[in-house]
Amino acid sequence: MNYIKNIKIVVKLAAVILLILTNISVAGDRSKYGTSAAPELLIPVGSIGTSLSGSNLSSITGIESMYWNPAGLSMLNSKTEVMASHLKYIADINIEYFAGAVDLGGLGVIGASIKTLGFANPELVTTIDAPDGTGETWTPTYLTTSLSYARKMSDKILFGATFKMIYEQVASVSSTGFATDFGLQYIAGKSGLKFGVALKNFGPSMKFDGTGLDAYYQPAGTPAGTAGQPRRITLQSFNLPTTLEIGLSYDYPIGKKNSVELSTTFQNNNYSSDEYRVGLEYVYNKIVYLRGAYTFYPDIIAGDNIDINDARIYGPSFGAGIHYPFGSVNLGIDYAYRVTQNFSANQWFTLSVGF
Repeated sequence: MNYIKNIKIVVKLAAVILLILTNISVAGDRSKYGTSAAPELLIPVGSIGTSLSGSNLSSITGIESMYWNPAGLSMLNSKTEVMASHLKYIADINIEYFAGAVDLGGLGVIGASIKTLGFANPELVTTIDAPDGTGETWTPTYLTTSLSYARKMSDKILFGATFKMIYEQVASVSSTGFATDFGLQYIAGKSGLKFGVALKNFGPSMKFDGTGLDAYYQPAGTPAGTAGQPRRITLQSFNLPTTLEIGLSYDYPIGKKNSVELSTTFQNNNYSSDEYRVGLEYVYNKIVYLRGAYTFYPDIIAGDNIDINDARIYGPSFGAGIHYPFGSVNLGIDYAYRVTQNFSANQWFTLSVGF
C-alpha cells in the first residue's frame, strides 16, 4: 500500500510541474531560438553534473544538485557541505561558483549559492564626442544568487525548490530578474532505478533599463544652444530560458566495491534544440569516480541544409573525481572536460568539503 501511495504522490507532483510548464507554453514553440534572457543561467556549474552532461538528473545528490535538481539536496552527504567550482569558459570568460548547505534534520535542508562571470578584458567607454574612447573602461557584471530548500517527503520521494535572483549590468544599463526551480526525485526501492523531473528557470521576463539608454534632443522650435531633453529608449523584454527535464537512471553493482550507473535525461525548451543526454559513471569503493556523457540534438539533426558539426557548440564530456573521508571531514575533488566547437574546451575544477 505504501508503494502505491508513493507512486500517486510522484504522479501528482510531476503533473503539477508539467501543468505549470504547459501554461507558459514552453513546449513546441521554436520561433524564439537564441532570444532568451539571462543565458548565463544555462552555463552549468560543478564537475559531477557537467561531466555527465546533466544526464544524472534523477540520481544527483548533495550540494551540487542545487543547480541540476534541487530535490537531490535533501540527501546531503554530510551535516554541512560547502563547494567551490571554477570554470574556464569560452572567450576568456571565467565563472566562479560558491555554495553551502546545512541539514536541519526533520525540517529539511537549506542551501545558498552565488555565481559570477568574470571578463578578462575591460571595454573602453566611448561617446559621440569621443568615439575612440574617453580613457575610462567598464566591465559587464553578471551575478546570480540563490536560496534552496529540499526535503524528503518519504524514504523514496525527494522534493526541492530553488529561488534565484539574477542581476546583469552593462555599463549604465542593467536588469534584474527572478526565477524558481522545482525538482522531484523518486527512488524505486533497492532496484537501482531512479526517476527525476525538474522545471528550471521559471519566472517573469527581464528587460534592460538605465541612463545609458537616454538620448538628448533639442525641443522643436527652440533656439540653437537650448539644452536637450532626455528621451529614454524602451527595450524589448525577453523570457527566461525555462526548461523541463525528465530523467531516469539505473545503478548496477558489480561485486562489493564496484558499480556502474547509466543515466539519461530529456530536456525540452523553446530557445534552442531539445536535448537527449546519456551518461555513464563508474565508481570504485565510493572513492574513485570516472564519468562520461554525450548529448543528442534532434532538432539540429532534422534540420535542412545545416552542417551538424557547425551547429553543435558542445560535444561529449568527460570527468573524474576522488572522494575520501579524512576523519570527520569528507573531501571531494572533481574535474570535468567538455569538447567545444570553435572555442577552447570547457574545463571545470571543483572542491567540495563535508563535515
